[in-house]
Amino acid sequence: MENELFDIDKIIRELNTNIISGLSESEIQERIKKYGYNSIEEKKENNIIKLLKKFKSFTSIMLEFISILYIVVHNYLDALIVIGLLILNTLISFIHEERANKALELLKEKLQIQARVLRDNNWKLIESKYLVPGDIIRLRAGDISPADCIILDDESLNIDESVLTGESITVDKTKGNIIYSGSIIKRGESNCIVYKTGKNTYFGKTIELVSTAKPKLHIEELTMKVVISLLIIVIIFGGITIILSYLYNPSINFLLSYIIPLVISLLLFAVPVALPAMLTISMAVGSYELARKGALVTRLSSIEDAASMTTLCSDKTGTLTYNKLTITDIYPLDNYNINDVILYGSLASEISNNDPIDLAFINKLKELNINKDNYNILEFKPFDPSTRRTEAKVLYNNDVFYVSKGAVNIVINDLCKEELSLDIQNIVDQYAKKGYRTLAVAIKNNNKWIPVGLVALYDIPRKDTPELIKKLKELGIKVKMLTGDALPIAKEIGNSIGLDPNKVVSGNELRNLLKENPGKVSNLVNNSEIFAEIYPEDKYYIVKSLQDKKEIVGMTGDGVNDSPSLKQAEVGIAVYNATDVAKSAASVVLTVEGLQGIVDLIKIGRSVYQRIVTWILSKINRTIEIAIFVMVAFIINVLLFHRALYVLSPIDILLFFFIIDFQTISLSTDNEEGSNYPEKWNILKLVKYASIMGIFTFSEMMILLYIALNILKISNMHLLHTFFFIAIIFYGILMPYVFRERNRFYKSKPGRAFWISSVSGLFISSLLALFGFYIMTPINIYWYLITVIYSLFFIFFVNDNIKLLLERLGIGR
Repeated sequence: MENELFDIDKIIRELNTNIISGLSESEIQERIKKYGYNSIEEKKENNIIKLLKKFKSFTSIMLEFISILYIVVHNYLDALIVIGLLILNTLISFIHEERANKALELLKEKLQIQARVLRDNNWKLIESKYLVPGDIIRLRAGDISPADCIILDDESLNIDESVLTGESITVDKTKGNIIYSGSIIKRGESNCIVYKTGKNTYFGKTIELVSTAKPKLHIEELTMKVVISLLIIVIIFGGITIILSYLYNPSINFLLSYIIPLVISLLLFAVPVALPAMLTISMAVGSYELARKGALVTRLSSIEDAASMTTLCSDKTGTLTYNKLTITDIYPLDNYNINDVILYGSLASEISNNDPIDLAFINKLKELNINKDNYNILEFKPFDPSTRRTEAKVLYNNDVFYVSKGAVNIVINDLCKEELSLDIQNIVDQYAKKGYRTLAVAIKNNNKWIPVGLVALYDIPRKDTPELIKKLKELGIKVKMLTGDALPIAKEIGNSIGLDPNKVVSGNELRNLLKENPGKVSNLVNNSEIFAEIYPEDKYYIVKSLQDKKEIVGMTGDGVNDSPSLKQAEVGIAVYNATDVAKSAASVVLTVEGLQGIVDLIKIGRSVYQRIVTWILSKINRTIEIAIFVMVAFIINVLLFHRALYVLSPIDILLFFFIIDFQTISLSTDNEEGSNYPEKWNILKLVKYASIMGIFTFSEMMILLYIALNILKISNMHLLHTFFFIAIIFYGILMPYVFRERNRFYKSKPGRAFWISSVSGLFISSLLALFGFYIMTPINIYWYLITVIYSLFFIFFVNDNIKLLLERLGIGR
């Protein structure tokens, strides 16, 4: 892409703007009417097409297959019920997904690229949507260009246009060159004039920070493995049932009219009927909760990842501290005075950058009433992590000189070519003991840099930081602080917020070890809590080293150089006021300062995890308890007693799924508490636990069958169906209350929707059992109460105690 050179004076006249004061509010409104907003209307997929696509999922295809099997054996009513079940779940999933999409749209609004714009002689931060041609904006390293704009300053900018052109090589642009919308500023900064916006830009769109891609969740993959295993088990037992039925009664008509429909119905126990809707709602509800608490999720899978996070690497500035630096002490050097130190330091600062250090100098300048009107900045080099200083070329009374501010060792040793005197080192050490950060200011005259003075700055730790770090540690998260501050300062601040000052490592030590003995880096990083003198590029190696130790890493960041580490971490977190590039690389964006949003992210992630675990346990348990029970009861009776026994009818099973469906979906909003340690998917453990519990509930059903046949003498097959319909409903609805709690089932309060759906399901099924309503044969109140009391006793007394015993044996959730 060629670097076209524009005539700036001509552009200014054409756009009728003022590069000194910017546009006025009235001019903005007129231009919005003329050019529209700086955004592009997305082409949205038709809702009907989106709805129809939902019928192509694994669950939908399984239900469609079952309904076709029903039609083949002429069970049209059963086919209609399954189709109704399919449509109901698809609609619920679609409705909640649309709500989630609307939330995502709001999220996009909140995560729009921010622009620093000059209006009415004031610099302000606005959403890029409201930019108009003629606006004067400030672009700097880490920004994504919000529109097509032309560079106004002589400063050279290094631009990454790969997102637009596919070319990985960056290009340098200077005064008069155009920066296209969506380009990333890699180095440098400049004032620019907005040339074209919205659909009029060269590429016709602005970059959004939120990806609408929906990667398959790890939870879905794991649950599908469980479902397929259950499906195989049911098919095997179903095949045995069909073969034995035929041997017992070699009638094709009997098989087609009763046995095969029954086996088809039992296949439903292996189909995750309500899972898609439950997952959609769980993730959407989690996103809503987090958004309200200041953590915007740009990738739904990050909620799942947060549940497994074991280590959090946190930036100090703006996350653990207020990011509001103040100058607390000034130490002039040589013949300079306090005013000189602040004047030259402020000349090496840029107000439009909104940089905390720059603002600290500018605010101190105002506080001391120092006049710098006669000083003109000819060139300004912003802070660069590789040089760790800023620099400005200044014109004063026809004299040109340079000023710089930055790290003490960089400015005095490298720039001024002087050794640090013992006095200066003592001052720096004293400041460090107080937790102050020391910068040096220097001036260049006659081609020689001379130190002007030292400045102590302090970024006060947030009041809630120690408490939040304590909470994170209680949740089993290892917290590590990463800062560019010197070692003594890092130790002091780390100690004040609850980190171990003895577990500290410097960036130099880390980098040297990476060169000399890379194998030891992982252990060093894993055992340290405070990282001092860290460059942004070091963060990537820290994350990678932790991952080598099998840690699941959360990483906070705010700058363009943090992007690699944010992408590498399982949970990349862009902190409040992060650059656009950092936001686009992260999976979570905080809209509030501090760690609270991260604490909420972990808690909600773990809560969502627990809901899914409850579903998996209940699903396995129901399949063994009911589907296997029905087929084993038939097989035993055929082999031992030479009689066909069907404890449930196909319609009973279909009604069970209709009633249980609403409770399964409501599980997505249940008040399940997350655990106090990072979650780790152990499907074998969950299957083992649910299977053992399933064997017990299966045995209880077999005992109940004995009671029904030999004590209550229920000989009518239709009455037996109703009797066991009530039993499977009570077990199906109430066993999740046992599974959802590691302790006694009554130790935590269930969610409102969960218990309402449970009570409603029990009430409707009880009415059906007692009155029939032409759907089933009603049973008397005596048999009904026996079934209910039996179920309640075994579920809440026997099974709850078995659960606690298994927990003690290390077999549990």
